[in-house]
Parts: sequence; structure tokens; C-alpha cells
Amino acid sequence: MFGLALKMLFGDTAKYLMLVAGLFFATFLIVQQASVFCGLMMWTTSTLKNVGAPIFVVEERVEQINEINPLRDTDVSRVRSVSAVRWAMPLYSGIQRARLDDGSFKTVQLLGIDAATFAGAPTRMIEGNIEDLRLPNTVIIDELAVTRLALDPEKPVKIGDRFEINDIEARVVGICEAMRSFTGGPYLWTTYERALQYTPPQRKMLSAVIAAPVAGMSADEAAAEITRKTGLRAYVNRGFGENPDDFNTSTVWWYVKNTGIPISFGTTVVIGFIVGVAIACQTFYAFVLDNLTHLGALKAMGMTSARLSLMLVIQSATVGMIGFGVGLLATAAFACVAIEKQQPPFVMPWQVPVAAFAVIQLICMLAALMGIVRLSLYEPAMVFRA
Repeated sequence: MFGLALKMLFGDTAKYLMLVAGLFFATFLIVQQASVFCGLMMWTTSTLKNVGAPIFVVEERVEQINEINPLRDTDVSRVRSVSAVRWAMPLYSGIQRARLDDGSFKTVQLLGIDAATFAGAPTRMIEGNIEDLRLPNTVIIDELAVTRLALDPEKPVKIGDRFEINDIEARVVGICEAMRSFTGGPYLWTTYERALQYTPPQRKMLSAVIAAPVAGMSADEAAAEITRKTGLRAYVNRGFGENPDDFNTSTVWWYVKNTGIPISFGTTVVIGFIVGVAIACQTFYAFVLDNLTHLGALKAMGMTSARLSLMLVIQSATVGMIGFGVGLLATAAFACVAIEKQQPPFVMPWQVPVAAFAVIQLICMLAALMGIVRLSLYEPAMVFRA
């Protein structure tokens, strides 16, 4: 029965290819758009990953890392005074404009870290030494800045090159690996004091306090103690989804609830589902109609309706797996290009292909159900009358 079902399916080449093409298109749209959405949400937390501190202490109304209300400088001492804190250091994070030699400006994400401990410094240096940040007017740039801040694409930025931030010289002393910023600008690291010089002055300049718990105490316990003692909001910096109260999860959910990004990507995913249903159901129904006499003949020879229905399910499931496999392969090719060019963002958690496979099989089962309903209305005697 299984072999006969596949022979009937592959024998009608035109409809078989149409079914595969429709399910391929649906798979590609669903998986690609869902993965780009996940990648974009991960970009919103790039500062948390690039700084890497266990605990972020921010103003009590802050919900996400890219929109921070500044703190008072004395808040660093307040956090340090909490017994659960092993160390606490100031952090500046803000968007600035770098002026290149030709007079053009480029937007950069500036991070200012403690000059003594380098808490929050990049962990993966490609060139240079982190200690060189103690030299006057120095910065460390990420890989994106190597090309983004270059005047000539064929002459990337290298150690020793200079540009200006707020009319103050910035000399490159290191290049590091870093996750790309949600704003699209490259990351620059410098000392906290120098970051304040690069930034137009205002009454409060401290973006956040980064901290770590004492030995024997978890980050969650330390964060709760900081919040209780200081009145500030202490977030634990961990992976998305591990805890609804961590900074990564809070940041992602803020963008989900307050921006149109989910609606935009969700609409495309829904369109992919609708296209898959329309093509697969219509084509498979036409396939059943074309083979109705053969199916009726099998029914007249004694094959039960249940076994015939199982044949249709096997045919639709087979087409679904082939279409899903081809679509996933095309998505993987797209991912290779996206990762090489660093845009668009692309992150494919295992839940995305699993959910897409379930959706494609649901489409196939709907198509099979339409064929089963039509077959159930067909009387075997009609074969002989024909």
C-alpha cells in the first residue's frame, strides 16, 4: 500500500512539483521570518551580552537596556555598601557620533568602563591589549567599526587610526569581537571618565552600575538584596527566557509589547501559512480528483475506506516532508549569507523548525482531509458505469 501510494504521487509529476513548491515557499517564509525576528530580538540585548556583568543596577523605572534613565554618581557607592555585593563598578552606555577625517559622521554605541578593573570590557580581543585603554584618548572598537568607520572600504580601520567624538580625539588601540547593536552602529569601549568627556555634559551621567554577588550567594539573591537596600532596580544578566525577571527577557518583551516588530514579522508568517494552505489544498484536491477512478477501482476490489484514507495521508505527509526539507535547506543557505554579511540578523532556535514542521504537516493533513471527504462520497459502482 505504501509503495502504491508513492507511485501514484510521483506519477503525476506536475502536481507533485506544485505541491512541493507550495510547501517549500511556506516553509521558507515561516522559518526565515521567524529566525530573523529572533535575531532582531537578540540584537536588542547586545549591550548586555557585550558587557557581560552578572548584575545590572538601573533606575527603578527602567525596563530595557536600550532606554536607560541616568543615575547619580553616588549610586555606585550605595550599591557597593550592600553586603551581598562583591564588587560594583560604573558603566556608561550611550549613542554618540564619531567624526571622520572627511568631515562625515557615523553613529556609534559608546561604552565607558572602570579603568582600574576593566569590568565590562570585551572578552574576545582580536588585536591590541585591553590595558592600552589607560592611555590618553584611546578606544577599542568592534569588527563592525573596522569597516563602518573607514573612509575607503579597501582600507579598513586599524590600530593607531584616529577620529573624533565631540571634538575630542579617539585613537584606536584594540579591535574585538562583539555582538551587533540593535541601533546598527558599532560598539566602542573606553574608560568611564573618558566616556564622560566624549559625551555632552548633563546633570546625571551614570547609565548603570554593574555588579557581582559575593561568594556563596546567587545573582538572584544579590539582586533582590540590592533592590531592597537601595531602592534601585537590580536585574540579573542571563539568557533570554531563563527567568521572566532577568534583563534579557525584560528587554525582549518590552520590544514585543511596545513596537510593531512582532506584527510585521507575524503578518509574513501568516501569509506563508495561507499560501501553503491555498496551494497545497487546491493542488492535492485536484490530484485526488484526477486519480478518483483509480481509487474507486481499489475500493471496488475490496480495499477499505480506512486504507484508502491512509494512502492519502501518506501521500500528503510525504510531500510535506520533502517540501519542508527543501525549504529548510533554502533557509540554511540564506542563513550562511546573512551570517557572513552580519545582516539581516538571523538566529534559529530549535523551536522554530519544529514549529514550522508541525505547521507544514497541519497544512498537509488539511489537504488530505479534503481528499478523504471527496473520496468518501465516491461510490465504487461509478467506476463500472464510466
